[in-house]
Amino acid sequence: MTATDTLEEQIAHLTRSVEDLSDVVTRQQREIDGLTRRLALLVDREAEREYDSGGSIPLADQVPPHY
Repeated sequence: MTATDTLEEQIAHLTRSVEDLSDVVTRQQREIDGLTRRLALLVDREAEREYDSGGSIPLADQVPPHY
């Protein structure tokens, strides 16, 4: 096996690794996007529940006391 063959083999391996990692990152980003949407829905639902139960500003929207 020549040096060129070795380099080509290494490049092919690295290319495959980059493609695999790209697939992982893409899948993780889709999952993060879905979880972010679900979290936003839960925060909105909780804010509505807090408002309906007490009529005050939802805790998430209140300014901290040190402001």
